[in-house]
Amino acid sequence: MKTRITLLTLAVASLSALAADITGTWKAEFETQRGLQKYTFTFKQDGANVTGKASVEMTDQKRDAEFKEGKVEGDTVTFVEPLKIQDNEINITYTGKISGNEIKFTRKVGDFGSSEATARREGAAPQAAPGQRGQGGRRGFGGPIELKPDDKPAFPPVPEGYDQARDGIAHGKLEMVEYDSKSVGNKRKALVYTPPGYSADTKYPVLYLLHGIGGDEEEWRRGGHPEVILDNLIADKKAVPMILVMPNGRAQANDRPGPNAMATAPAFGKFDQDLLGSLIPSIEAKYSVIKDRENRALAGLSMGGGQSLNFGLGNLDTFAWVGGFSSAPNTKPGAELVPDPEKAIKQLKLLYVSRGNKDGLIRISQGVHAYLKEKNVPHIWHVDDHAHDFQHWKKGLYNFSQLIFKPTNQ
Repeated sequence: MKTRITLLTLAVASLSALAADITGTWKAEFETQRGLQKYTFTFKQDGANVTGKASVEMTDQKRDAEFKEGKVEGDTVTFVEPLKIQDNEINITYTGKISGNEIKFTRKVGDFGSSEATARREGAAPQAAPGQRGQGGRRGFGGPIELKPDDKPAFPPVPEGYDQARDGIAHGKLEMVEYDSKSVGNKRKALVYTPPGYSADTKYPVLYLLHGIGGDEEEWRRGGHPEVILDNLIADKKAVPMILVMPNGRAQANDRPGPNAMATAPAFGKFDQDLLGSLIPSIEAKYSVIKDRENRALAGLSMGGGQSLNFGLGNLDTFAWVGGFSSAPNTKPGAELVPDPEKAIKQLKLLYVSRGNKDGLIRISQGVHAYLKEKNVPHIWHVDDHAHDFQHWKKGLYNFSQLIFKPTNQ
């Protein structure tokens, strides 16, 4: 018996000696809804316990993060980064598989999605890539990607130059406007495009176009140049001359994304009050627009795509045309988006749902499509060869804007 105990003790000691030690500095880059975030991790391991912190860089922003609940079990490290959202705390959880000088991390942000990255120990040579992929299909921002038979393009490839400014055609005008927000309690901004030849003697339909969680009222102009896309389509008579309104979907007094855009997530959920109660009335008072549901459209990218589906389908007496490009995890389940399919069928002119097949959040839109298909709600389901990025979103606007404010079979 004594011999067995001694051997067991030696075995345990041997396993402990072989356990991974992640003490040191590691670097990783995560593609998140806010964009690329560069992490420099500093870990200190004492047995199974790990303490650590990170410096995080994103474009021109920097922040420091402290970790808690760090531990190593075998080849797995886990820890938590607390994230303060107003008066609530959301945990970013990290789970990493350790393999020599690499840690393959999954970074999960509350219920908003997840991303993956490989951290490498500073000063160590990179390891050879494994010969086989893991189970569960391709992986990308957000999680595993499992494509289904319906996940294919609904449109042909866009033509070259669709997003390039052209000489020899008329151009619309961009202007920044301010409006009084009753729900937020201050003045807010929106970027407005008026089409070429805009005149107060003509009445125009309006597309409200929403941005993502790390953006603001200028994100679409910075990343997608919708004014160029619409100028070209209108010149080619492929789109109806329309007014385009790009507001800030973050309905709070300080509506800048700041160093921690995820902390502003609750404000996106309240934007419908600002949109319906203040922004639309202000636009309709300032510009020459047609003031009915059949001449209002709502669409957006990522977090704004989720808002568009949530608010558009929840207010079909206001919007007849709804589009979600790469809609984020704020998107409600299909049964909540369309609780009365028969009513939606009667009122919707167009429901457009799209996603890139390299987007790890594709399961969200797949779920919406599956529900709509089951309930026989007419919609467009378009899946192209992009990720969670402006290549997909620009093409979404290109396709969507050619369909809206035109006669349909609905």
